[in-house]
Amino acid sequence: MVKCSACKKKYSPSRIDQIKQLIKLFCDDENALTASHTLHLSYATVLKYYQNFRHLIAEYCETQYHLNRTGESQYEEYLYLEKSKRHNKKAIFDSHNFLTFGYGNNVYTLLMPSLGMYKQQFLEDNLEEVYYKEFSKFMRASKLIKISEHDNAITRFWHYFETFITTFKGVSDEFFPYYLKEAEFKFNTPLQQRTEILEQLYFRSNGSGI
Repeated sequence: MVKCSACKKKYSPSRIDQIKQLIKLFCDDENALTASHTLHLSYATVLKYYQNFRHLIAEYCETQYHLNRTGESQYEEYLYLEKSKRHNKKAIFDSHNFLTFGYGNNVYTLLMPSLGMYKQQFLEDNLEEVYYKEFSKFMRASKLIKISEHDNAITRFWHYFETFITTFKGVSDEFFPYYLKEAEFKFNTPLQQRTEILEQLYFRSNGSGI
């Protein structure tokens, strides 16, 4: 057993080792289902840990940006909509609008208010066609930016995010901000450093680590 120096409680080393394994799998981009099979845990248990990791990462990303940003950062707006919905005029209100700030080789993302709040009014006013055309123009412009020679942290992150988010087979609006921050953290952090940082965040936030 391991005794916590702060609260004096005792904890199983096997439990701590299990959490470290979960952190490693998370940082290696193993999804919750695969991790549950690997460690012989329930999917619900692993998902709970993963959600906790994402909350910690979101806080970490905020701190890192404010500590390391420079006065010469740049930003671009980005609209993300699942590929299966991009030709559905009414689905444009399901898109996620976020700003991507570039500072050095890192990025910081800021999620904007959902367009869904305007959906009913647009439909009542028969403006979805107009909005869809504007959205389509934006998507074409974004595609041109992505394939241009403007190779910077922002456009590299957009490429990374599009690949990253599709591995989850759909993310709810409620949890999208945390997946966005997970992508930000993993893009900014070399693979060999992710596990160490997340272990520190987790164990520090839980005192003993449990």
